[in-house]
Amino acid sequence: MTDRGDPWLERRSAERKRRSHDQRTPFDRDRARIIHCASFRRLQAKTQVLGISEGDFHRTRLTHSMEVAQISGGLVHRLWRQYPKGNRLFPDLRSHLPGVELMEAIAFSHDLGHPPFGHGGEVALNYLMRDAGGFEGNGQSLRILAKLESHTEGFGLDPTRRTLLGVLKYPVPYETACRLTVPALPTSFRLVRAEDWTPPKCYLASDADVVEWILAPFSAADRARFVELSAPRAAQHGKSRHKALDASIMEMADDIAYGVHDLEDGIALGLIRREHWSKLGFLPREWATRFGLGTIETLRRRLFDDSSATRKRTVGAMVNAFIASVQARRNGAFEHPLLAYNAELAEPARGFLEALKGLTSTHIVKTQPVQTLEYRGRFLVMSLFEALTSDPVRLLKPDGAERYQRADSASAKQRVICDYVAEMTDSYAERMYARLFVPGAGTVFEPL
Repeated sequence: MTDRGDPWLERRSAERKRRSHDQRTPFDRDRARIIHCASFRRLQAKTQVLGISEGDFHRTRLTHSMEVAQISGGLVHRLWRQYPKGNRLFPDLRSHLPGVELMEAIAFSHDLGHPPFGHGGEVALNYLMRDAGGFEGNGQSLRILAKLESHTEGFGLDPTRRTLLGVLKYPVPYETACRLTVPALPTSFRLVRAEDWTPPKCYLASDADVVEWILAPFSAADRARFVELSAPRAAQHGKSRHKALDASIMEMADDIAYGVHDLEDGIALGLIRREHWSKLGFLPREWATRFGLGTIETLRRRLFDDSSATRKRTVGAMVNAFIASVQARRNGAFEHPLLAYNAELAEPARGFLEALKGLTSTHIVKTQPVQTLEYRGRFLVMSLFEALTSDPVRLLKPDGAERYQRADSASAKQRVICDYVAEMTDSYAERMYARLFVPGAGTVFEPL
């Protein structure tokens, strides 16, 4: 059985033949490859918002990715019902909507590239790679899918072109998006500030060949427009302006999961309290009534109820209300429907979701306890990177050492070390740090 004729089903390896008796669609096969890969399994031990050692209730990168996949499927079903075949406003949208298996493949992939310790690890690797192409988690996800994972030599998991297009959230290269003024270099790792070294949202220039291949089926005009960005400023990164249809659905599901499910974690762990919710002050009455959410006081009572079942049902109702508020938008400047169509939240749902995300950011992400742990993770990642750089052939795993020796430039060699550190789970990084820097920690008989 072969996949011929449709450029969006093509793979970079030009693989055509399937296994005998394999009746799965190409996107089913993408999803299976992702679920069974090592990078996906590692998400179970990587920080989402709170560190994995902080308890056994809250989300990890793995459970977050599973929830994004479920919400993505709900959004697709809603769009299918909302825009039937022959819809007057968007007559060709239905024929270009993704199936659930494709959206699950994209959602399961979207956080594969995030390093240990969340944003702290990302800042650390971007600082360390500042002269070698930088680092950004979304760009690393694309790199893992297309190059690093072990499935097809030189092509990573070798997913279909459309799956890769859906994972390409920010179609601009690192160097183009970076702020114009480089921050002053600190004299010590301990003085690296997150606001100075947070990377732009982008793909990595080392993977420009992958992006070129993904966008090849589009017209030259569509390609040029798709990679547009707002111009970077002295102290502000540039931002990509466009996303493909599937990426817009995934991003919406990601925002809903962050705004609602991370809120649930914060409430359950006592980080977000009743008085915080009372200051939210934003719940559109007509929209809330339509979806059975009640007033802001009703929501407060249900979310902070002593019964976890009541809270869980309320969280489910909130997610449903957001899914039901999805709508399509068409940008007539694009020729191809996969670029012209995007999914977006209608107002006032969009404003309410932004308020929820702000609540989570203020009372979880930006709090002193979380920021101190993020700082620790940042320092730990930088220390590991420095140690590995001192003698990569001895300290990297054998396959990494081989890749390092094959790399043909200083920046390519540095990228090999970066890839190794980025793939670490929080716990693996901590054990590696202890083995390298804590006297008496670890033995040759104790695997990392």
